[in-house]
Amino acid sequence: MVTPAKTLAALCHEAGLPPEATARAVLEGKDPVLPSSFLLGTAAAASIGAVGVAAAEIHHRRTGRAQAVSVEMRHALAEFRSEQLLRVDGAPMGESWDAIAGAYRCGDGRWVRIHTNFPHHRHGFLALLSAEYDRASVAGALEGWEAARLEEAAAGAGLPAAMMRSFGEWDAHPQGHAVASLPLVEITRIGDAPPEPFPAGADRPLSGLRAVELTRIIAGPVCGRALAAHGADVMLVTGPHLPSIPALVADTGRGKRSTSLDLRDGEGREALRTLAGGADLFIQGYRPGALAARGFGPEDLAALRPGIVCVSLSAYGRVGPWAGRRGFDSLVQTASGFNAAEAKAAGKPGEPRPLPCQALDHGAGYLMALGAMAALMRRAEEGGSWHVQVSLARTGLWLRRLGRVKDGFAMPPAGAEPRLMEETASGFGRMSAVRHAAILAETPAGWSRPSMPLGSDLPRWA
Repeated sequence: MVTPAKTLAALCHEAGLPPEATARAVLEGKDPVLPSSFLLGTAAAASIGAVGVAAAEIHHRRTGRAQAVSVEMRHALAEFRSEQLLRVDGAPMGESWDAIAGAYRCGDGRWVRIHTNFPHHRHGFLALLSAEYDRASVAGALEGWEAARLEEAAAGAGLPAAMMRSFGEWDAHPQGHAVASLPLVEITRIGDAPPEPFPAGADRPLSGLRAVELTRIIAGPVCGRALAAHGADVMLVTGPHLPSIPALVADTGRGKRSTSLDLRDGEGREALRTLAGGADLFIQGYRPGALAARGFGPEDLAALRPGIVCVSLSAYGRVGPWAGRRGFDSLVQTASGFNAAEAKAAGKPGEPRPLPCQALDHGAGYLMALGAMAALMRRAEEGGSWHVQVSLARTGLWLRRLGRVKDGFAMPPAGAEPRLMEETASGFGRMSAVRHAAILAETPAGWSRPSMPLGSDLPRWA
């Protein structure tokens, strides 16, 4: 029987954490918590708990002092939907979803989901479909398409879309096969470097460690936010020309510095090289190959800064025909069977039903942070430069393999519980946001920097 404790133990074992560290963790609560047929609470508590265990273990190695870790499932699931619960000056911070984003039935009766939250994707779909910026116009245009043909045409145009599949269809798909062949968190040595032991003594587990973060939306930013919660100095780097979603920036920007660099020019690339040369971690969530084309692939970074730990996020994994395809949580849910499975479990088969939270995004973000800390521990003992790889699709397969829960849809949607929230000043206004759910007995997690608008800091370490 799958339990949160067993799931946590399996994650910690995969990351190479010692059993005695895992034994000091206590997870409270049981599924269901949100209306879903999947063990979302187990996934949330175990992934956040594993990050807490890894942070506690690093602190143990730096100070010699062990500490307990506890996670309450309701709190963990609140953090898994932190962007939904965020309030700034007492109100939601705008709409995160574009007016035409979502699921549509195509002319062959099958469903497709399109992602148009970024302007260039929106304009691309309207051009592809010869449609107006209106749901009715897009729906009418898609009546002339087969879902599979639309999915391929969108991919060919660099646009994110996914046809709804069942689990069986995904398992039979070449990309489904490829994803199943991958580890959940892949940690690979990519270069030689002398060991870098953690400095002795620390008021927080990751104090003195620096991370460069080039990510957007949820999964990658959640990784950086988790590392910052345990004391890492995280520098978020974005391009001044790139679109963003303010609510997500505010929610995931807690604890970080934020700078703006244009990697299309030499000055921006040189500034990033300087940042990376002084960093322990380089976290990136852009389309596979995009940063490598600018000279910032893992091997490039290992040559620039021997001993660096690179953390890479992809939508569909590093192998298979879709390895380079753009994707987001909502699309991976649709393509890999979750929308169809949730609809069937809710008694409404055939109509896409997403999970009640972006579980693949949040889960992948915490798995990235877990892999990052596991690689730092290996660097301290063995030396070397390391590459951690996580994907939304493989995270989804992990969630699926945890199993299902009965009567999950009897649960009412959960609101924000005041006891799980914290109020802070920010560069966006007075912010109410979910506190970090992993409670460490000696080094409480939290963010020492307020969330600020993109580009608020100079591109240099303190």
